[in-house]
Amino acid sequence: MFNCGKIAIVGGGSWATAIATIVMRHTHHIGWYMRRDDRIEEFKRLGHNPAYLTSVHFKVDNIFFSSDINKIVENYDTLIFVTPSPYLKSHLKKLRIRLRDKFIITAIKGLVSDENLTCSDFFHQVYDVPYENIACIGGPSHAEEVALDRLSYLTVGCSDEEKAKAFAEVLSSEVIKTKTSTDVVGIEYSSVLKNVYAIAAGICSGLKYGDNFQAVLMSNAVQEMSRFLMAIHPIERNVYDSAYLGDLLVTGYSNFSRNRTFGSMIGKGYSVKSAQIEMEMIAEGFFGTKCMKDMNRHLHVNMPILDAVYNILYERISPQIEIKLLTDSFR
Repeated sequence: MFNCGKIAIVGGGSWATAIATIVMRHTHHIGWYMRRDDRIEEFKRLGHNPAYLTSVHFKVDNIFFSSDINKIVENYDTLIFVTPSPYLKSHLKKLRIRLRDKFIITAIKGLVSDENLTCSDFFHQVYDVPYENIACIGGPSHAEEVALDRLSYLTVGCSDEEKAKAFAEVLSSEVIKTKTSTDVVGIEYSSVLKNVYAIAAGICSGLKYGDNFQAVLMSNAVQEMSRFLMAIHPIERNVYDSAYLGDLLVTGYSNFSRNRTFGSMIGKGYSVKSAQIEMEMIAEGFFGTKCMKDMNRHLHVNMPILDAVYNILYERISPQIEIKLLTDSFR
């Protein structure tokens, strides 16, 4: 039976913090890479992350903190990457230790910027990590609710089912239900697309479209997602599973969704730049929209919602005009 060994978190945001709470239910010790030494010192002094999920307290004596990613990679067997996708490459630039023999978990719901690669493909192609040593975490999972111990369902994707099951056991508890899948590609791309569709939902909300239309938007979004997944990785999958549709719905409807919030600000008249500044948090869907649009120029999948969001965010087309054109394409 595969053993995950010593586990470390790479990243210091809200989702990284929530995952750390889950893992520490299973193991008494974790490593934790954070970029900033001042943030680490504040964490140790306060007993909680000073910037995210501040109500969640940790036994900091059971955590090995470091701002040196090499120390973390050298001393831990399973590495859970939970950084915003645009910053993954910069975090890894200082890495001098091989990742090939590590078990890599990506909890990043975005593509690697400039590469248009999923995180699993990035680790495989750039760092020579075998696909059987790479897993992903999917499913509807707002960090705020996980931190509040509200019942959540996570899917662990890995081509090696034994490793997927081993890591799923690490996550499992009374409040975290887990299952496994071999559809890493589908889970990763759906987690990117759901952010794009959440921005669309937010834009429509900001424009005062009601719940009736939001339901039509989401039903078209899951169809669009399904078309893309079949084009990029044509296997038999049920897109109505929680890792696909569930993640789409929670991101599209929840007030915790930063992508929906970002879209809502755009719909209310904010510029893209002003919305980003005011949010003070990364909306992964902004970057994901461009990556997916670039990819689809070669695939030619019918994706009117993606096209609409791209036109609003990157071509500066009026949200009122673009969404009106989108509504005319729905049935």
